[in-house]
Amino acid sequence: MRKRIANQPQMQKTTPLPPTWIIKGELYSKEEPVIFGMTPFTVFHVLLSLIGIFSGFLAVFGMIAGKRLDGWTALFLTTTALTSITGFFFPFHGVTPGIIVGIVSLAILAVAIPARYVKHLAGAWRKIYAVTASIALYLNVFVLVAQLFMKVPALHALAPNGNEPPFLISQAVLMAIFIVLTIAAAIKFHPEAVHAS
Repeated sequence: MRKRIANQPQMQKTTPLPPTWIIKGELYSKEEPVIFGMTPFTVFHVLLSLIGIFSGFLAVFGMIAGKRLDGWTALFLTTTALTSITGFFFPFHGVTPGIIVGIVSLAILAVAIPARYVKHLAGAWRKIYAVTASIALYLNVFVLVAQLFMKVPALHALAPNGNEPPFLISQAVLMAIFIVLTIAAAIKFHPEAVHAS
Protein backbone atom coordinates (compact mmCIF):
# COMPACT_ATOMS: atom_id res chain seq x y z
CA MET A 1 0.00 0.00 0.00
CA ARG A 2 2.77 2.43 0.91
CA LYS A 3 4.62 1.50 -2.26
CA ARG A 4 1.57 2.26 -4.42
CA ILE A 5 1.16 5.71 -2.83
CA ALA A 6 4.82 6.49 -3.33
CA ASN A 7 4.54 5.71 -7.05
CA GLN A 8 1.56 8.04 -7.56
CA PRO A 9 2.51 11.17 -9.54
CA GLN A 10 2.68 14.14 -7.25
CA MET A 11 0.30 17.05 -7.97
CA GLN A 12 2.03 20.26 -8.82
CA LYS A 13 1.47 23.17 -6.49
CA THR A 14 -0.45 25.96 -8.14
CA THR A 15 -0.31 29.59 -7.27
CA PRO A 16 -3.78 30.94 -6.61
CA LEU A 17 -4.88 33.89 -8.71
CA PRO A 18 -5.00 37.17 -6.83
CA PRO A 19 -8.47 38.34 -5.80
CA THR A 20 -10.05 40.42 -8.54
CA TRP A 21 -12.71 43.05 -9.15
CA ILE A 22 -14.91 43.13 -12.23
CA ILE A 23 -15.41 46.75 -13.27
CA LYS A 24 -17.26 47.60 -16.47
CA GLY A 25 -16.81 44.02 -17.63
CA GLU A 26 -13.03 44.15 -17.19
CA LEU A 27 -11.00 42.17 -14.65
CA TYR A 28 -8.80 44.15 -12.26
CA SER A 29 -6.60 42.91 -9.43
CA LYS A 30 -7.90 43.80 -5.97
CA GLU A 31 -4.38 44.99 -5.27
CA GLU A 32 -4.92 47.69 -7.92
CA PRO A 33 -6.41 50.76 -6.21
CA VAL A 34 -10.10 51.39 -6.89
CA ILE A 35 -11.82 54.70 -6.08
CA PHE A 36 -15.65 54.78 -6.02
CA GLY A 37 -15.65 51.59 -8.08
CA MET A 38 -13.29 53.14 -10.66
CA THR A 39 -9.63 52.63 -11.42
CA PRO A 40 -7.34 55.67 -10.97
CA PHE A 41 -7.17 56.09 -14.77
CA THR A 42 -10.98 56.17 -14.99
CA VAL A 43 -11.10 58.74 -12.17
CA PHE A 44 -8.54 60.86 -14.06
CA HIS A 45 -10.64 60.61 -17.26
CA VAL A 46 -13.85 61.55 -15.42
CA LEU A 47 -12.18 64.53 -13.70
CA LEU A 48 -10.87 65.78 -17.05
CA SER A 49 -14.38 65.52 -18.47
CA LEU A 50 -16.01 67.36 -15.55
CA ILE A 51 -13.38 70.13 -15.58
CA GLY A 52 -13.89 70.42 -19.36
CA ILE A 53 -17.65 70.72 -18.94
CA PHE A 54 -17.43 73.29 -16.12
CA SER A 55 -14.84 75.46 -17.88
CA GLY A 56 -16.65 74.95 -21.19
CA PHE A 57 -19.88 76.43 -19.85
CA LEU A 58 -17.93 79.40 -18.52
CA ALA A 59 -16.24 79.83 -21.92
CA VAL A 60 -19.53 79.60 -23.86
CA PHE A 61 -21.36 82.01 -21.55
CA GLY A 62 -18.30 84.26 -21.79
CA MET A 63 -18.68 84.26 -25.58
CA ILE A 64 -22.36 85.12 -25.24
CA ALA A 65 -21.32 88.04 -22.99
CA GLY A 66 -18.72 89.08 -25.59
CA LYS A 67 -15.78 88.18 -23.32
CA ARG A 68 -12.72 86.14 -24.26
CA LEU A 69 -12.05 84.52 -20.86
CA ASP A 70 -8.67 83.32 -22.11
CA GLY A 71 -7.76 81.24 -19.05
CA TRP A 72 -11.07 79.38 -18.85
CA THR A 73 -11.04 78.85 -22.60
CA ALA A 74 -7.54 77.35 -22.56
CA LEU A 75 -8.57 75.04 -19.71
CA PHE A 76 -11.74 74.02 -21.57
CA LEU A 77 -10.00 73.24 -24.85
CA THR A 78 -7.15 71.37 -23.16
CA THR A 79 -9.28 69.21 -20.86
CA THR A 80 -11.83 68.49 -23.59
CA ALA A 81 -9.09 67.31 -25.95
CA LEU A 82 -7.51 65.20 -23.18
CA THR A 83 -10.91 63.70 -22.33
CA SER A 84 -11.28 62.46 -25.90
CA ILE A 85 -7.67 61.25 -26.11
CA THR A 86 -7.77 59.35 -22.81
CA GLY A 87 -11.05 57.74 -23.88
CA PHE A 88 -9.13 55.78 -26.52
CA PHE A 89 -7.04 54.07 -23.82
CA PHE A 90 -9.95 52.14 -22.30
CA PRO A 91 -10.34 48.50 -23.37
CA PHE A 92 -12.84 48.27 -26.22
CA HIS A 93 -13.93 45.74 -28.78
CA GLY A 94 -14.77 47.24 -32.15
CA VAL A 95 -16.11 50.69 -32.88
CA THR A 96 -18.37 51.98 -30.11
CA PRO A 97 -20.50 55.16 -29.89
CA GLY A 98 -17.93 56.53 -27.41
CA ILE A 99 -15.12 56.03 -29.94
CA ILE A 100 -17.14 57.79 -32.65
CA VAL A 101 -17.93 60.74 -30.35
CA GLY A 102 -14.24 60.95 -29.39
CA ILE A 103 -13.15 61.06 -33.04
CA VAL A 104 -15.78 63.70 -33.91
CA SER A 105 -14.82 65.77 -30.87
CA LEU A 106 -11.13 65.75 -31.80
CA ALA A 107 -11.97 66.68 -35.39
CA ILE A 108 -14.02 69.64 -34.16
CA LEU A 109 -11.26 70.71 -31.76
CA ALA A 110 -8.81 70.48 -34.68
CA VAL A 111 -10.77 73.41 -36.14
CA ALA A 112 -11.58 75.28 -32.92
CA ILE A 113 -8.04 75.42 -31.52
CA PRO A 114 -6.39 76.88 -34.66
CA ALA A 115 -9.34 79.29 -35.06
CA ARG A 116 -8.58 80.63 -31.60
CA TYR A 117 -4.79 80.45 -31.41
CA VAL A 118 -3.55 80.52 -35.03
CA LYS A 119 -6.17 82.66 -36.79
CA HIS A 120 -6.76 84.75 -33.62
CA LEU A 121 -10.53 84.92 -34.23
CA ALA A 122 -10.01 87.20 -37.25
CA GLY A 123 -12.88 87.56 -39.70
CA ALA A 124 -14.97 84.41 -40.20
CA TRP A 125 -12.76 82.51 -37.74
CA ARG A 126 -14.62 84.18 -34.85
CA LYS A 127 -17.90 82.47 -35.76
CA ILE A 128 -16.12 79.25 -36.71
CA TYR A 129 -14.51 79.19 -33.28
CA ALA A 130 -17.76 80.00 -31.44
CA VAL A 131 -19.64 77.22 -33.25
CA THR A 132 -16.96 74.53 -33.00
CA ALA A 133 -16.18 75.28 -29.32
CA SER A 134 -19.90 75.08 -28.48
CA ILE A 135 -20.25 71.77 -30.35
CA ALA A 136 -17.21 70.36 -28.51
CA LEU A 137 -18.86 71.24 -25.20
CA TYR A 138 -22.15 69.73 -26.37
CA LEU A 139 -20.46 66.41 -27.21
CA ASN A 140 -18.85 66.32 -23.76
CA VAL A 141 -22.21 66.94 -22.05
CA PHE A 142 -23.93 64.44 -24.40
CA VAL A 143 -21.53 61.73 -23.18
CA LEU A 144 -22.05 62.79 -19.54
CA VAL A 145 -25.83 62.39 -19.87
CA ALA A 146 -25.40 59.01 -21.59
CA GLN A 147 -23.06 57.87 -18.78
CA LEU A 148 -25.51 59.04 -16.12
CA PHE A 149 -28.25 56.92 -17.71
CA MET A 150 -25.87 53.96 -17.78
CA LYS A 151 -24.41 54.28 -14.27
CA VAL A 152 -27.05 55.89 -12.01
CA PRO A 153 -29.50 53.13 -11.02
CA ALA A 154 -32.59 55.38 -10.93
CA LEU A 155 -31.87 56.73 -14.43
CA HIS A 156 -30.80 53.31 -15.76
CA ALA A 157 -34.15 51.89 -14.65
CA LEU A 158 -35.89 54.51 -16.82
CA ALA A 159 -33.82 53.70 -19.92
CA PRO A 160 -31.98 50.37 -19.59
CA ASN A 161 -31.28 50.08 -23.33
CA GLY A 162 -30.54 53.76 -24.00
CA ASN A 163 -33.33 54.09 -26.59
CA GLU A 164 -36.33 54.62 -24.31
CA PRO A 165 -38.30 57.93 -24.25
CA PRO A 166 -36.70 59.36 -21.06
CA PHE A 167 -33.21 59.08 -22.55
CA LEU A 168 -34.26 60.32 -25.99
CA ILE A 169 -36.22 63.25 -24.55
CA SER A 170 -33.31 64.31 -22.32
CA GLN A 171 -30.92 64.23 -25.27
CA ALA A 172 -33.38 66.13 -27.47
CA VAL A 173 -33.77 68.84 -24.80
CA LEU A 174 -29.98 68.97 -24.41
CA MET A 175 -29.54 69.39 -28.16
CA ALA A 176 -32.16 72.17 -28.27
CA ILE A 177 -30.41 74.02 -25.44
CA PHE A 178 -27.06 73.77 -27.19
CA ILE A 179 -28.48 74.92 -30.53
CA VAL A 180 -29.67 78.10 -28.77
CA LEU A 181 -26.33 78.54 -26.95
CA THR A 182 -24.33 77.97 -30.13
CA ILE A 183 -26.35 80.50 -32.14
CA ALA A 184 -26.12 83.04 -29.30
CA ALA A 185 -22.35 82.55 -29.00
CA ALA A 186 -21.84 82.91 -32.77
CA ILE A 187 -23.88 86.13 -32.87
CA LYS A 188 -22.70 87.83 -29.68
CA PHE A 189 -19.01 86.88 -29.51
CA HIS A 190 -17.26 90.04 -30.76
CA PRO A 191 -13.91 90.32 -28.98
CA GLU A 192 -11.06 92.22 -30.54
CA ALA A 193 -8.96 89.90 -32.67
CA VAL A 194 -5.55 89.46 -31.10
CA HIS A 195 -2.74 89.29 -33.59
CA ALA A 196 0.47 87.46 -32.93
CA SER A 197 3.28 89.82 -32.03
